[in-house]
Amino acid sequence: MADSSAGSTMKPRVMTKTQKRTRYIAVTAMLSAIATVLMYIEIVVPFMPSFIKLDLSDLPSLIGSFAMGPVYGVVIAAVKNLLHLFFTSSGGVGELSNFLLNAAFVLPAGLIYRFRKSKKGAIAGALTGAVVMAALSVPINYFIVYPFYTAFMPMDAIIKMYQVINPAIRDGDLLQCLVTFNMPFTFVKAMLSVVVTFLIYKPLSPLIHGTNRG
Repeated sequence: MADSSAGSTMKPRVMTKTQKRTRYIAVTAMLSAIATVLMYIEIVVPFMPSFIKLDLSDLPSLIGSFAMGPVYGVVIAAVKNLLHLFFTSSGGVGELSNFLLNAAFVLPAGLIYRFRKSKKGAIAGALTGAVVMAALSVPINYFIVYPFYTAFMPMDAIIKMYQVINPAIRDGDLLQCLVTFNMPFTFVKAMLSVVVTFLIYKPLSPLIHGTNRG
C-alpha cells in the first residue's frame, strides 16, 4: 500500500536485470535448502503401505515456480534431489522419481500462471500440475521405482502390503495397486503443497521479489 505522508507516495525499489537475476539465484538456493530439509521430514500414512511416506518437499519448488517462473521451480526440484543423493538409500532411484514427479507438478503450474497471472490462473495451474503429477506417478513407479524395490523384496510381498489395506487388490496386479493407492495419494500430496502455498505466498512474494518498500 502507498504511504501518503508529507503528500508523497513511496514507490517500490526497482531492481536491474542483473540484481533481479542475482536475487533469484539466492532465493533458489534458499528454497532448495528448505526443500532438502523437508525431504527428511516424513509422515507415515495409515492407509498406505509402510514404505510410502508423506513429505512436503514439493512445496518450495511450487513457490519458486509461481514467484520466479517454471524453470526456477524445476531447478529447485533438481538441486533438492542432487543434495539428497549424498544420503540416498535407493541408489538414486528415489531421487530420480522424486525429481520427475516434482518437475511434472511445478512445470505446468508455473507455465499456466506465467501466462495468466491471476488467482484463477494460479488455481488452474496448481490443479493441472497436481493432476499431471498424479497421472505420471503410475508409469514412473511401475517402470522405475518398483523394479528397484524388487531387488530387496519380492513383488508378491509388496502387493500383499497393499492387500492388507484393500483385500480387493488382485494377486500380482501392481498396476491396480498404483492406480488405487499411489495415484490418489500423489494427488493429495500435491494438493497439500498447493494449499500451503496459497496460504503463505502473498506475504512471501515481496521478500522473493525484493519489493519491500523502504
